[in-house]
Amino acid sequence: MTVTLIWTAIALVAIGLYLSWTAGRLDRLHARIDAARAALDAQLLRRASVTQELATSGVLDPAASIVLYEAAHAARQAEEEHREVAESELSQALRAVFGEPAQMDAVREAPGGVDAAEELAQAVRRVPMARRFHNDAVRAARALRRHRKVRWFRLAGHAPFPLAFEMDDEPPAALADRPGSRP
Repeated sequence: MTVTLIWTAIALVAIGLYLSWTAGRLDRLHARIDAARAALDAQLLRRASVTQELATSGVLDPAASIVLYEAAHAARQAEEEHREVAESELSQALRAVFGEPAQMDAVREAPGGVDAAEELAQAVRRVPMARRFHNDAVRAARALRRHRKVRWFRLAGHAPFPLAFEMDDEPPAALADRPGSRP
């Protein structure tokens, strides 16, 4: 009888430790999602800010400036439930304006245009990476939260189910090139 109680206690402690470890892992994944989301938000804000600066600099033609400025402004002001659409529209506006390398060349030829073009290119290239990191963290947390032990023992607590950030983040051809890769 005593041996059975000892083994039962050992089994319960082992199960408790395992569940505690799983809850800690889930908590770390949620913290990773929060950090990745903050990084993604920072990159999206940087891209919109740089786009607005370029649109108001006078280097672009008036139609392109208006298109970029309005898309960037909408992306910066979008509420959370409309953010993915607004960011996708900014990506589409960037592709529409900088779809041709000639437009980017015109920006580079303007005074201060080389720095502005490089800053925009860096901002545009960093958004897909930040989104990928965020969505990878979301995917890992979702996979763990689907396990029965997590659901049965409510190891996720009251944390909301993580959602991926889906948007069109394909950069325009003129901005996707790395510096020095063009002839």
